[in-house]
Amino acid sequence: MFHVIPRAEQNQSPNRTILFEGGQYGTPVSLFLMDAEPGQGPALHIHPYPETWLIHSGEAQFTVGEKTLIGKAGDIIVVDPGTPHRFVNSGNARLEMTCIHASDHVIQEWL
Repeated sequence: MFHVIPRAEQNQSPNRTILFEGGQYGTPVSLFLMDAEPGQGPALHIHPYPETWLIHSGEAQFTVGEKTLIGKAGDIIVVDPGTPHRFVNSGNARLEMTCIHASDHVIQEWL
């Protein structure tokens, strides 16, 4: 069996980011397809599972625990479960990034 979710049926927010939660399709992976303007990004939060980011274009400033780093197109960044983190588009172009959650649904605690 397989599933195809056409772009028109994907859960897109007003800021153009798409959320996919795999549980309804029998997969233990969820993800955000981020499409963020400069200055946009989520507030500090944690997950009970690891999160992996793949930057397709643009750049982001990540705060992971006590550290700050810049990620650029092509970089893959992984954060451990329970680690406070956030990111913001720190460039002057759109940030396109896949945020992979190792869970069949997104579990997020805002700090």
